[in-house]
Amino acid sequence: MSDFQRIYDHDAERYHTLVSAEDAAGELPRTLARVAHLSGARVIEVGMGTGRVTRLLLDAGASVTGYERSAAMLEVARRELGERCRMLLADVRDLRFQSESAEVALSGWALGHFCEWYAGEWQRSIDGVLRALWDALAPGGTLIVIETLGTGAATPAAPSAALARYYDFLEGTWQMRREVLRTDYRFDSTAAAQESIGFFFGPELAATVERESWSVVPEWTGLWWRRKLPGEPPPVNEPR
Repeated sequence: MSDFQRIYDHDAERYHTLVSAEDAAGELPRTLARVAHLSGARVIEVGMGTGRVTRLLLDAGASVTGYERSAAMLEVARRELGERCRMLLADVRDLRFQSESAEVALSGWALGHFCEWYAGEWQRSIDGVLRALWDALAPGGTLIVIETLGTGAATPAAPSAALARYYDFLEGTWQMRREVLRTDYRFDSTAAAQESIGFFFGPELAATVERESWSVVPEWTGLWWRRKLPGEPPPVNEPR
């Protein structure tokens, strides 16, 4: 298994090269625009990484405040995005927001790591972040969570039993709707694909890339969302 914390803290540049090749067909920005009104919207983004999703939000006309726990990732985001948005170093578990301070609250490829990093209390930790984001939403605002449904796979599915439980939690307790997106990586060559995919996902998938001569690597993404009705409280949760 890849050491994602080490990658985020020490290999942010290589990570940015990888994610810059993702979603070659532009499915993610189209889906974001369909589930939430972004032009002029105030957006809170947690786990912004190197700013991959942040750029899409800004390009759609949103005003973004982003939070990231890794100083190395945030350094790349600041270089890539300049003064286009406010970016802050923070552990998302500690964040609290002003009520009704956003029209969109989003986490992209961040909370799923809690299933490994805080395995004994993953549900409580994820629920706490979602509640903070929910509290920040104005009536009519949209809560969005983006996570993986598999890399190098023929069909979309949670890559692990732990992530499957997390996705069930989003759809069950949080009553979020799931959108399935095809977000393939596109590289200049099979060699480039093998190097970048192997760096993040490990040697087994890199070997598959080489064997299949892929320069376009299959990638599936799930986008979960829920709109906040006026006066609607967060769901009742019974943490494990």
